[in-house]
Amino acid sequence: MDALFLPLANAVGASVDQIKLISCLLIAYPLGSLFVRIPATKPALRHLYSISVALLFFFPVLKLYSAFFQLLASILATYYIAKFDKSAKMPWVVFVIVMGHLTVNHVIRAIYGFSYETMEVTGPQMVLTMKLTTFAWNVYDGRRKEEDLDKWQLSKRITKYPSLLEFLGYSFYFPGILVGPYLDYPEYMELINETMFQHAHVKATLKAGRRLPPGRKRAAYSKMFMGLVYLGAFVVFGGKYNYAVSLKDDFVKMSLLKRIAIFQLSGPIERAKYYAIWTLTEGASILTGLGFTDLGPHGTPHWNGAANVKVWTIEFPPNFKVLLDSWNMKTNVWLRECVYKRVTPKGKKPGNMSSMITFFTSAFWHGIASGYYLTFLMGGFITAAARQARANFRPLLVPPIADPHAPVPPPTLAKRVYDLLGIILSAMILNYAASPFILLSATDSMLTWQRLGWYGHIIVLGGLVFFYAGGTRFFRGLQKKRGVLPPPRGAKPAGAANGNGTASVMSSGYGTPVSEKNFVLPPSVDKIIPPR
Repeated sequence: MDALFLPLANAVGASVDQIKLISCLLIAYPLGSLFVRIPATKPALRHLYSISVALLFFFPVLKLYSAFFQLLASILATYYIAKFDKSAKMPWVVFVIVMGHLTVNHVIRAIYGFSYETMEVTGPQMVLTMKLTTFAWNVYDGRRKEEDLDKWQLSKRITKYPSLLEFLGYSFYFPGILVGPYLDYPEYMELINETMFQHAHVKATLKAGRRLPPGRKRAAYSKMFMGLVYLGAFVVFGGKYNYAVSLKDDFVKMSLLKRIAIFQLSGPIERAKYYAIWTLTEGASILTGLGFTDLGPHGTPHWNGAANVKVWTIEFPPNFKVLLDSWNMKTNVWLRECVYKRVTPKGKKPGNMSSMITFFTSAFWHGIASGYYLTFLMGGFITAAARQARANFRPLLVPPIADPHAPVPPPTLAKRVYDLLGIILSAMILNYAASPFILLSATDSMLTWQRLGWYGHIIVLGGLVFFYAGGTRFFRGLQKKRGVLPPPRGAKPAGAANGNGTASVMSSGYGTPVSEKNFVLPPSVDKIIPPR
């Protein structure tokens, strides 16, 4: 079957594996339309259909025979361990087995030097690892007392153990089996049974003879169109604008400013390949009915629940935290719910140890390439500098709103300049810090940073030196004079969250709830040693 893909691969300068992967993502669109035509009253048929399509992908198209059976082994191990091990250690047993298996394959990938152009087991296995470990925790939560669970755990707990067919259908959900999106088992069963469309306010929007809310096809094919646009951008411009240009001798001959400028063009093109595959697979998932979140204020159905990335927010981020929250969003949910919360002792507040364990889990999940760790460690310093900048500058530009019903005043010129600088600096720091993630080698990454004049380190570490050397003290004094000083860390501001969980209008918003934290990066230095 490779002969079918070889002419196109040669025409666009891509590997056959890449063309086959994109083909599978596109084939999932018409197959997704067929999936929704299977009545929800025949769930077994839907499970079998999903498994059959996954088999089509792995065997005749991708020829990943060994990969399929490796995934199947992890699936069956998880299914029977979670079924028969009723102890509190069960989720950790599953976690060690599937993460250990993934790590072994990451090592094998590194030994053989497979590039991102080679399709092998680790891509699908990364997605499956999230699904299997989440399933184990959902089953464990189903065996616990309801009063011991938080809101997410209560909504996702599994009290009725699935049949093997149901579990295989979940594990091999075909739009997401290769590159995501990750979904949990209760979400999958809602999709199979179409329970999310049975609410009265949703059914009221359905046309005669229709089972699904309108807008699904429009949302799905819009994603397909945008995915192809991102893919086209990568194919057309990727050869000229990529992080590897920094390793060429011609790059050194340019002026430093030109090198930095070219690197800003390379970043979006490098990320375009991720935007492409995640957006394409999101659209295929929407066609099967996944991603429906509810009706909007005007009764418009929203189909954004399968999104894994917010492209516009990443490329034009108001600050670095918002940027991180918009990248690989499903992985952040998994790290939060299945690692960060789980390693924290009951009754205690998550601390730096919980953050470090979560960070190393994220790092090993991504792989063992040294470049990953340079990016992640750099990210810890970036988040510290960004947090300090926000805490010191923003209160002077945006005072707390005492009356939520009062009209919001227009932003001042200083606030507009602050926002513009935030976008520019966030994008520049992202392109600098993310380069090792693509280059993979620490040696190549350090050489790249050197040829860029270490501008990212100068901005980030220079900012931290400024704040620690007295900048924070100066700006806090200025905030105090103007009456906009936020409450101390850990203290509740006046009228803060009360007993029924409602937040005060005077809340400063500088504390980050667990549900909004990013868990891909290590704890930032200002969390360990706060500036005075």
